[in-house]
Amino acid sequence: MSTEVIAPPKTKSQALRSFHVADFPALTGREEEWRFTPLKRLRGLVAGDVTAVAAPKHEHGELPAGVTVSTVSRSDARIGGVLTPFDRISAWAYENAADALLVDVAKETVLAEPVVLRLHGHGADGAAAAHTYLAVGAFAEATVVLEQTGSVTLADNVEIAVADGAKLTLVTVADWAADAVQAQHIKVQLGRDAKILHVQVSLGGDLVRQFTSVDYTGRGGEAELYGLYFADGAQHIEHRLLVDHSVPDCRSYVGYRGALQGEGAHTVWVGDVLIQDQATGTSTYEVNRNLLLSDGARADSVPNLEIETGEIVGAGHASATGRFDDEQLFYLMARGIPESEARKLVVRGFFAELLGKIPAEDLRERLGVAIEARLEKAGS
Repeated sequence: MSTEVIAPPKTKSQALRSFHVADFPALTGREEEWRFTPLKRLRGLVAGDVTAVAAPKHEHGELPAGVTVSTVSRSDARIGGVLTPFDRISAWAYENAADALLVDVAKETVLAEPVVLRLHGHGADGAAAAHTYLAVGAFAEATVVLEQTGSVTLADNVEIAVADGAKLTLVTVADWAADAVQAQHIKVQLGRDAKILHVQVSLGGDLVRQFTSVDYTGRGGEAELYGLYFADGAQHIEHRLLVDHSVPDCRSYVGYRGALQGEGAHTVWVGDVLIQDQATGTSTYEVNRNLLLSDGARADSVPNLEIETGEIVGAGHASATGRFDDEQLFYLMARGIPESEARKLVVRGFFAELLGKIPAEDLRERLGVAIEARLEKAGS
């Protein structure tokens, strides 16, 4: 694999990209991309020179017709075709992943039920690297759920190729154990008239940093990216997004919501949307909302919108961070609802729209229970 450097970089889409960790400078924490991240808590992933331990494997049940799950060599021609790392940890993950998980949905396959893949870590000692490639064939329609649990120190890359006319609903859940660390890069490539609806749920872990980026390769592509996160105690949960509109007549919507409670809880959301000069007819909007449930919690929210052409349908962004609404609480309590139950109702309403985007009913219910359990903990 080659290194691509365009200098001087004007935008994030023109930054250094390489499959080789040695091409990236050592991290100091002063870089714009890393200034919010507590590098020491990333353990050996920061150095980029540690020997990788074996990564946990994905498990799945019986697969429907038209879907295959297999392990392929990193030399497979598809690996690296969508995602070229643009940070040091992603490049380390690419170099050190022993193989890649390939999930393939054949063209014109229409799935009635979700395909569920589960990854469970069995220990945070040592740094692991993993790679996943999800391909959805032309005019196929599928829902895929990736659940991640257990204890781990993991750097992983996820490549997603949605072919012309295909529709993918993707739900990724990071419900790690309290000592887990993850640095993940998800890259989506959309064909002509292809659509993705991605719901990213982040609840567990000591430090979870997830970078999601989207590219368009044909007109009519649509990306809806939703996120739900809840930081408790000293958790650090960080989401970064880059939606790169380089093709005319495409659409994107980004909507992330987070709740925080406890001393030292910290969330970061950075949403970058670029509309390149040739991307006429673009429609895009991004919004991030954070709910602070206690003192000592901190939410950083940075929406960025860069527009290089005036010939667009529309573009905008919004960000809001606020404390628990005492008026809502008072309204519910005045009607005889106990304070603890009233707090649950407010938070449940805050997340209800995003939970409703998840097509798997059992998963929606489990996530709702997990959120309420955190509120119970705060009230105990």
